Amino acid sequence: MWYNTKATEILGIDYPIMQGPFGGGLSTVELVATVSNAGGLGGFGAYTLSPQEIYEKDKQLKAATNKPYNINLWVSDTDAVDGTVSAEHFEQTKTLFKPYFDEAGIALPQKPAVFKPRFENQVEVILSTRPKVFSFMFGIPSADILEQCGKLGIKTVGAATTLDEAIALEAAGVDMIIASGFESGGHRPSFLASAEQSTTGTFVLVQLIREKVKTPIIAAGGIATGRGVAAALTLGADAAQIGTAFLACDESGALPAHRQMLFSDAAKYTTLSRAFTGRLGRGITSRVAKDLIGQEKQFLPFPLQTTFMSSLRKAALDQQKWDMVLFWGGQIAPILKHTKAAVLMQSLIEDTSKIMTS
Repeated sequence: MWYNTKATEILGIDYPIMQGPFGGGLSTVELVATVSNAGGLGGFGAYTLSPQEIYEKDKQLKAATNKPYNINLWVSDTDAVDGTVSAEHFEQTKTLFKPYFDEAGIALPQKPAVFKPRFENQVEVILSTRPKVFSFMFGIPSADILEQCGKLGIKTVGAATTLDEAIALEAAGVDMIIASGFESGGHRPSFLASAEQSTTGTFVLVQLIREKVKTPIIAAGGIATGRGVAAALTLGADAAQIGTAFLACDESGALPAHRQMLFSDAAKYTTLSRAFTGRLGRGITSRVAKDLIGQEKQFLPFPLQTTFMSSLRKAALDQQKWDMVLFWGGQIAPILKHTKAAVLMQSLIEDTSKIMTS
């Protein structure tokens, strides 16, 4: 049957359908458990959480499902040299963004505190809690970490935005590789070249990797229906990872306004921008992203830009100034139909079955 793939065998799941792990509070235990209990692989994005918070979430996940699930971290979680920027750089950023803060009627923030990388402490929790799947973005963990995962029975899944990144992941010995196409919502997890230079579409990327790499592939980006899953499997992927369609479900941690935007006409237009976090990511087009094209050198590096923008985000949400907010979303959003994760899963399975067996 179509659902008997290397992915289902490796991950211990019934269907080769994975829910994208969302960071920044967008993942929930309920969403992960719903997808995993339906035979797919739920995913929890934990890169913003402290080690103790990851431990608590894992405990909640184990209580909510006895099926496999995925916890996701970012190998590189800062672009700031020594965790900060010069006073001069910060003044440039303040000058650039001042009109938006003025419009929202709030003061410009203070310079963000020095950011200390968290990955090494976070990954210790992964090794102690042993989720079935540990996925990661923005790089490759050390050989020692990957070896420990292997000994503990934790399956490792790395994200590639280019063929070169997929080759590097295979050389490191990961269990599966996510082919992350530029259609997808959220951050571009590039790590060998700049994200702007790593914009291959999902289905081209799947074919390139399939040709050169033996490691099983997960297609991600621009997939929201059974037709998309069937296309990914036909082109050589062993599973499909779906983000935006699950983000739009009631069970996700997205704000009601965010979910409404994903079902609105605005979802037809998405933009890749660094304006909101300092790293390139795709969301529904906003005035801020459009205004500041070409001004990227004056943004703060990730994650200092996120911290800098947090008070503006809150004020814009309170005042319903939606064109000043980044609502993550992929290019596939205009065809979304489902608001319940269990119904979406059922639709994905049934529609893929119809297409693959017709």
